[in-house]
Amino acid sequence: MTLAATQALEERYLMRTYKRAGVQFVRGEGMLLWDADGREYLDFLTGISVCSLGHCHPAVVEAVREQAASLMHVSNLFYTEPMARLAERLAESSLGGRVFFANSGTEANECAIKIARKHAHGRGVSAPEIVSFEQDFHGRTYGSLAATPGLARNEALGPMLAGFRAVPRNDAGALREAVGERTAAVLLEPIQGESGVHPISDEALLAAREACDAAGALLILDEIQTGMGRTGSLWAYEQTPVRPDVITSAKALGNGMPIGACIAGPVAADVLEPGDHGSTFAGGPLASAAAFAVLETVDHPALLRGVRERGKELRAGLETLDGVAGTRGRGLMIGVELGAGIDAAAVGTDLLGRGLVVNVPAPSTLRLLPPLLVESDQIQRAIGLIGESLLECRSS
Repeated sequence: MTLAATQALEERYLMRTYKRAGVQFVRGEGMLLWDADGREYLDFLTGISVCSLGHCHPAVVEAVREQAASLMHVSNLFYTEPMARLAERLAESSLGGRVFFANSGTEANECAIKIARKHAHGRGVSAPEIVSFEQDFHGRTYGSLAATPGLARNEALGPMLAGFRAVPRNDAGALREAVGERTAAVLLEPIQGESGVHPISDEALLAAREACDAAGALLILDEIQTGMGRTGSLWAYEQTPVRPDVITSAKALGNGMPIGACIAGPVAADVLEPGDHGSTFAGGPLASAAAFAVLETVDHPALLRGVRERGKELRAGLETLDGVAGTRGRGLMIGVELGAGIDAAAVGTDLLGRGLVVNVPAPSTLRLLPPLLVESDQIQRAIGLIGESLLECRSS
C-alpha cells in the first residue's frame, strides 16, 4: 500500500490523536528502517526507547516465534511458565519482592498508584496524596494523567483524579515541604524523558528518599523510559544514591511487544490482594517470552558498558557541532540543546529527510534514543547528519 493510500485510510478512520510525519515504515532490521519507497533510515529514536535492541532482534524474534507456535493466551486464571519465569527474572534483577504485569507503561504506573494509596490507607491515611515533579510524564490513563502535571491541566478532560500535587523539578526543598503525613508516595522519573531529557539531581532524589522514610510513604521511580539498560545500567536508579520501594517498567521491556511491569520491593510487595487489580492480557505467554529474551540479552556487563561508552562518544561528538549549545542525559538517553534561534522541529524534519530518525520533545531540543547495540560508525554517521542539518537550518 502506498503512503498516500495509508494516509487516506487514516484520515477517514483513525481518531486524530497523533500528528504523524509523512513516512510509512514497512521493515526494520537492527539499527535501520526502510520506508514504503525502499529508502533506508538510521533509527535514533527506536520507537521512543522501545526497540532498544534494534529492530527484529534475532533472540526476541525466535522467542516470539517459538511461543506463538505453542501457546499465545489462556488468561490470568491459570498458571503459565513464561510469566512466572519473567517475574522471577525481573524481581531478582531489581528490588526483590513481587511483580504485577501490565500491557503498557501507563498501566504499570496505575498499579503503582494503587499500591501507594492502599499502603497509605493501611497506615491510617484517609485522603492520600502523591507528589511528583513538574514536567514529569507518567502516562495518559486517569491516575497516571493526574500525576503528569502538564497534561493534567487540560480542563477539557476534567475533572482530574484528586490527590496529586507537583513541585518544581529538582527543587529538593519544595519536595520536602510537600511530603507530609498524608503523602502516600513520591512518584518521579529519574530522568525526565518527554520534557527533553532532564536528569533529576542526586540532591533531589535523596530529599525524596528521606522525606518518604520520615512520612512512611513509598518512593516510586518511573523507569519506563530509563530502564532496561538505556542509561548504561539495567535500571537508572543503580547510578543514583537511592533505592526505591517500587519501580515501573515497559517500553524496552518487550522490544516491541506490548508489556509493562510494576515491581514492588519487600515493603510493598504484599499490599495488593486478590480482587484489588487485574488485567486480561497482561503477562501473557507471548509478551512474557519476548521480555525474558530481552532481559537475557540486555542484562550483560559488556553490553551495559558499551552503552556508557557509546553515550560518551555520541555526546562528545555532538558538543563539537556549531549550533549545539550542550547535551544532557546518561548512557544512550540524550537531550541535545540547540543554540538560540534554531528551531528543533525544523531540524528534526530535515534530519528525517536525510535518513536519520530523531525526536523533538521541546522547541529547542532534540532527543536521541539510539539502539543499545549502536556502533561507532553509526554514531559518527548520525553526528555528521546532525551537523549538516544544523548548518542547513541555520543558513535558511
